[in-house]
Amino acid sequence: MKNLLLTLLKYASLPLALLYGIIVSIRNKFYDSGVFSSIEFSLPVICVGNLTVGGTGKSPHIEYLIELLQSQYQVATLSRGYKRFTRGFRIADSKSNARDIGDEPYQFKSKYPNIEVCVAEERMTAIPQLLQKKPHIDIILLDDAFQHRTVRAGLNILLTDYYRLYTRDYIMPFGLLRESKSAAKRAQIIIVSKCPENLGIAERDQLITEINPLPEQQLFFTTIAYKPIYPLTHHQVDINKDTEVLLVCGIANPEPLKNQLEKSFSKVYTLIFQDHHYFTTDDVAEINETFQHISSSNKIIVSTEKDAAKLILQQEIITTHKLPIYIQPIGIEFLFDGASGFNDTCLQYIHSVLPPISEEAYADDEQIEYTIIE
Repeated sequence: MKNLLLTLLKYASLPLALLYGIIVSIRNKFYDSGVFSSIEFSLPVICVGNLTVGGTGKSPHIEYLIELLQSQYQVATLSRGYKRFTRGFRIADSKSNARDIGDEPYQFKSKYPNIEVCVAEERMTAIPQLLQKKPHIDIILLDDAFQHRTVRAGLNILLTDYYRLYTRDYIMPFGLLRESKSAAKRAQIIIVSKCPENLGIAERDQLITEINPLPEQQLFFTTIAYKPIYPLTHHQVDINKDTEVLLVCGIANPEPLKNQLEKSFSKVYTLIFQDHHYFTTDDVAEINETFQHISSSNKIIVSTEKDAAKLILQQEIITTHKLPIYIQPIGIEFLFDGASGFNDTCLQYIHSVLPPISEEAYADDEQIEYTIIE
């Protein structure tokens, strides 16, 4: 009965989806024809976005770009700062937290302290403000701005989740697409993200046929790369294959992370919150209660880097409960030897705007982890 009701509600939303699709299509045609204007800036601007509501892995792809570029260029990221407690234009500094700038921008600033991290609702006005305050910036990475057409990025990277390809989806609210599938033609690069690491050539070729990129578009495939966990708190324990894990997270799709942890630990329990959830004192109390109900003494809590940005806001109560919290960092890896092609395309675009910089111009930025909670 519940499934039937959900199906009926979905089809009842079809007229709204059609209306929304028409409105978005008209808006895009106005931009394409020049009725609505877009601003192009004189420095390289790379946009990483998607067509779908929900996570497609934008943050680890932006971090890949940061690591690719930061040794040669002064890099800035510009995000909306989703679910932050502030409004307007802000540049992150050493005192910023997730409430000020949002969880993902805070993650960027924590891991890459020598880049500039900026948040603003309006990208068009934020870029001039950023360049006025930080004139040394060479490159701007736009986070989740594929639909923000007031700014014309020089390189658009479109992500689509392997498990939720935009080619198989529909305009919301009937589906999860923010705009029609044809909008993918604006991208110079399309990346199928979150692929199985053992994706075969035959299936890859089927996906290429399905996506059917334009001749001038490049298509790449990436998979999540899980890195060693590290402690968020000083309450550490000896970890081994018999350790039991309570996975605490607020991300769009926790299932792949749960499956990964099950490969390394004997049991994995879950306590799942909404995506971008800000943890309260009551939440930490619930985490502690759930953790204490795990009978094994050989146990830890594991969370994500995005959630770590919010957990450290509750460091006092976490310290009181002496919770052994560990963080699971992730990155990306290109499949089918695609990294060199992707890197070359990005660098060729940058070099078309900026002349190449000598390798010794900037020293490598040292990456840091989150500050350990005392």
